[in-house]
Amino acid sequence: MKTLRRSAGGRGGSAPLGPAGTALINRRRPRGRPQLYTSYKQDTALLDTPAKRRWLTALLVASLLAPFMLTDDILALLAAGLVASIGAIGLNIVTGYAGQISLGHAFFLAIGAYTGAAISGDPDGDTIGFGITFLPVWLLAAGLAAALAGVIVAPLATRLRGLYLAVVTLGLVFLGGHIFKEWDSLTGGPGVGRPAAVPELFGVRLDQSGAYSKEQKLYLLMLVLLVVFAVLARNLMRSRIGRAFAAVRDRDIAAAIIGVDLRRTKLLAFAISSFYAGIAGGLMYTVAGYFDPGSFDLLLSVQFIAMILIGGTATISGSIMGAMFITLLPRLTRELPGVLPFISSESDKSPNIFQVESVLYGLLIIVFLILEPRGLFGVWTRIRNYWKAWPFSY
Repeated sequence: MKTLRRSAGGRGGSAPLGPAGTALINRRRPRGRPQLYTSYKQDTALLDTPAKRRWLTALLVASLLAPFMLTDDILALLAAGLVASIGAIGLNIVTGYAGQISLGHAFFLAIGAYTGAAISGDPDGDTIGFGITFLPVWLLAAGLAAALAGVIVAPLATRLRGLYLAVVTLGLVFLGGHIFKEWDSLTGGPGVGRPAAVPELFGVRLDQSGAYSKEQKLYLLMLVLLVVFAVLARNLMRSRIGRAFAAVRDRDIAAAIIGVDLRRTKLLAFAISSFYAGIAGGLMYTVAGYFDPGSFDLLLSVQFIAMILIGGTATISGSIMGAMFITLLPRLTRELPGVLPFISSESDKSPNIFQVESVLYGLLIIVFLILEPRGLFGVWTRIRNYWKAWPFSY
């Protein structure tokens, strides 16, 4: 039983701490100390401070109101950014958390895209199709097909690391590019392509306008899926598996000595990352409704590398920040011809906006690696810590 020490008449003693004493201590407990934890449950909570809970609630409310306040072209762009965020989280799992450098993310995105398109495609069309348009079916199949490809690639990760692993995964992009260009019955061939997967949920086509526009419905779908997969990834990284990923990333030899199964851990990292990539690939072109083999080239892999480096490695929030930044960047570069007349908007002239975008990806990666290795998440952390300590400088 809890006791409260007291002194009466010079004698020390103890008395039971009753309801009145407990209430007194609770009233005297210092407030305004959000990181003063009194239990393991508080210390391991997903949102461990009131400020985080308030900001996240405000962000979710603003995101839910956005479809009714923004134009359809902006919603389509934001929906693409939300899908890219799922793919960036997947790449961050294998590269940021597990430390396995992968440059072949476009390959797994392509597997997810073509699996979803084939399962939901028209059986009477020019390309392979099974006519199963129910969203959960083809979306799960897209993720599992990509995860299977990741499991096949994973044994290479147990034998290679660093630059050698990066080169091997880079080869997947070129290998996949050749396969998809030649497999006309699945992909439609270069310059022809095929329709993207059909998002249908309980008989409602989400890629067609009705009471709500196509962009509004797809935006809300991508938002819900991003929240689900972001929470799953965050909880996974707080689990035993996530700690094993971090141990392998920091020092795989030491991790093996303390009992971490390197083969199993790396296989899980590639499988989970590829699953996320397959989900993102299946959803990526549902907004545009069309894609071809040229959509999954080396530049797409570089864009996802830029997302996690600019947003912040080994952070879920950083993955989302980086994905939204890279997705919105072309919208800004499209305005450059009006500001800088020597930059052309036509691809057959030089310099053009497409060349500027490619240069910006590389330039931003270099700048963030040198000046802010933790990316946009690091910038946000600096701002947050400044205001938490204000007006003191320490």
